[in-house]
Amino acid sequence: MQFAGVLPEDAPDPRLERAQLVKSMPIPIVEFTPQATVEFADFSVETRGSSESGVDEMSVSVSATLWRNPVDKSDPANLADLDDGTRRSIEEVPPWPRPEWLIEYIEHMRYPMLWEAVRTTWQREDSEYSTLDARLVHHANHILMNQFRQELGLGLHDWDSPALTSERVVRRSVDVAIDGVVLSGAEIDTDPFVYAVGAKLPSGGTLTAVVPREHLPYLTLEFVQRRP
Repeated sequence: MQFAGVLPEDAPDPRLERAQLVKSMPIPIVEFTPQATVEFADFSVETRGSSESGVDEMSVSVSATLWRNPVDKSDPANLADLDDGTRRSIEEVPPWPRPEWLIEYIEHMRYPMLWEAVRTTWQREDSEYSTLDARLVHHANHILMNQFRQELGLGLHDWDSPALTSERVVRRSVDVAIDGVVLSGAEIDTDPFVYAVGAKLPSGGTLTAVVPREHLPYLTLEFVQRRP
């Protein structure tokens, strides 16, 4: 018998299913250029629409663990600033066995996460929602609503709040390096909590990256296509 909220020890790792789904992305996925401070953690996948030809739109976001001191991962400087509830959920070990992947996931909660930081989006047909400006604002507001809602004083459904960012603050003609090639992109550098940058891809999709400002000193904001 399986109790609500308790995973059996042999529960499958959901990351494997997402990794398989990612293979159906019509264009190459983009991620941070390799750097010691960034460790790949997981994919997030979102699709929209469906027809005989497949989905109409697909986004793949890459999350990563941030190491402030990658030379010594035991350095307390690497630890995230956690609230008491999160800290208890990490340190309290239940009396039943857990899947190894779940134990690993919980352990990584101790460290800062670049959650859904780099996103590649493909669409079958262009629209007003697929412009670079629109994609950049949507991604930035997604991060703000999920990670900074309390700081902004927003409710769960306050997507129209003026506290969020908008296309009017997007600055264009910004250099964005992907696989060593510099593309003309755009940025949002006016928000107090996040920095956002992106570019249209030669493959026809869109790259957007949104990073909390506190993590910027530890990152090189250059990108590469993820190898299969």
